[in-house]
Amino acid sequence: MSGGTGAGRARWSRRGFVGALGAVAAGGALAACGDGSPGPGPASPSGSSATADRDGSAGSSPAAPPAASSTGTPAARPLFLGTYTSAEGGGRGIGLAAYDPVSGRITGAGTLTGVDDPSYLAVHPDGRTLYAVNERERGSVTAVRIADRKILGSRPTGGAQPCHLSVHPSGRWLLSADYGSGTVAVHRVGASGALGERTALVRHTRPAPGPGQQGPHAHQVVTAPDGGHVLAVDLGTDTVYSYRLDDGAGTLTEVAQAHTRPGAGPRHLTFHPGGRYAYLADELDDTVAVCAYDPVTGRLTVGAPQSTGSGTKKGAGANYPAQFAVSPDGAHAFLANRGANTLARYAVEADGARLRLLGTAPVAGAFPRQIALAPGGRLLFAANQRSGTVSVFHVDPADGGLRRAGEPFASPVAVCALPL
Repeated sequence: MSGGTGAGRARWSRRGFVGALGAVAAGGALAACGDGSPGPGPASPSGSSATADRDGSAGSSPAAPPAASSTGTPAARPLFLGTYTSAEGGGRGIGLAAYDPVSGRITGAGTLTGVDDPSYLAVHPDGRTLYAVNERERGSVTAVRIADRKILGSRPTGGAQPCHLSVHPSGRWLLSADYGSGTVAVHRVGASGALGERTALVRHTRPAPGPGQQGPHAHQVVTAPDGGHVLAVDLGTDTVYSYRLDDGAGTLTEVAQAHTRPGAGPRHLTFHPGGRYAYLADELDDTVAVCAYDPVTGRLTVGAPQSTGSGTKKGAGANYPAQFAVSPDGAHAFLANRGANTLARYAVEADGARLRLLGTAPVAGAFPRQIALAPGGRLLFAANQRSGTVSVFHVDPADGGLRRAGEPFASPVAVCALPL
């Protein structure tokens, strides 16, 4: 995580900037972590029992399905928060909260303990199960039933330091990316939402690692809108891999590779609703790119690098773009800029084929690691890792303008905000 190499900068920018993390200050604890294999019934990655720390809100459960109030106003909706439990000043598990879908105000509701280093979160398409990576040296993924916050068990990914996961639109498969080992795993999802055995594990062995990198670093894995292809973004090899997913067996077969400029360090890919274009954030060279996508072949074509609007250069004060979010109507795209601490706003033109930078807005926090739009796209949430806060913005559907919704919400080492 230290040193001047590209690999060191990538590792530090991804997980660092928060003081001593588990991989440094508690390296022994990480190495000694179990593989997360569950027995029957609930289990946590650490082997401890799961408890919901309510922090003064015992009368309500933000994880319960929302309903309209008696006055007809929209009820509060669930918000789940990811953190690093092994970081200095980090959280104790998955943060539980609720947000007002009109005002954007967040109300805390405690912590679901017993889930180690839940640095990225995803929800099942049916809305009943929450999934978290356990970003440890011996990585695992954990399932949590939302209705009663019961931990349904964990499964090993087969790799190191998983940093991203997503659920296939069919709801039958959980996909995860291991940064440390450059691997991508697939787990079967049961009818209850619990995770079954791993059905696939692929490692990015080619091309050779990019400039300054010591190996592959899978940073994200998502399903393309066609549903038949899975794309894995690898920062270490400067490559986006396309796989065909066998929906019966849960296996992955590589069908194409798309290469960025050497040293670009691709991090996250977000599709336009039309399904023919996607937007790529390149962490290490502070650029973004529009990518054309062929749903028949699964092939991605990376376009020319574009500005993040950061106005910074490599070295001191460098900017590391993190993640795109695209409005449901496909008219605007938003980018989290870590370092510049801004949200870049783009107009999406030509049915998704072009991005035009409109400007940037201060994120009101430090190091926005992840952003997400609430259902409907009228609120945008930014998880600010260094400041330990979550900022909320109202989104103007006409021009994509961002207006802050009050003061940021305090959340220890906030690295993921998942509004339902």
